[in-house]
Amino acid sequence: MTRKDRGSEQEVAVALLYDGAHAPVVTAKGQGDVARRILEIAEHHGVPLENDPQLAAILSQIPLGDEIPEALYRAIAEVISFAYLVSGKRPPGYQPAPEDSPQPPSPPR
Repeated sequence: MTRKDRGSEQEVAVALLYDGAHAPVVTAKGQGDVARRILEIAEHHGVPLENDPQLAAILSQIPLGDEIPEALYRAIAEVISFAYLVSGKRPPGYQPAPEDSPQPPSPPR
């Protein structure tokens, strides 16, 4: 996630790790050159990026290695869902709902 501060035009990046079993953890964050390097690494590895200035500002206040607070679960769940969608992946343990499962074709009559 990135943002530009209004006065300084300083780019900020925050990286999260989500293993499916625990709350997401802040694994990297930085401003300026560090932010650009985080983004380069993410892009190199095909990590989807979300540009949300307000969320990035909040996440940048969380210490490295800490889980995100419960108050951010919904916002981060939306970001993670988006990342899975655009990457064509599924979260660990994902089981599609019955209505999402492909139905076998009906036999001919």
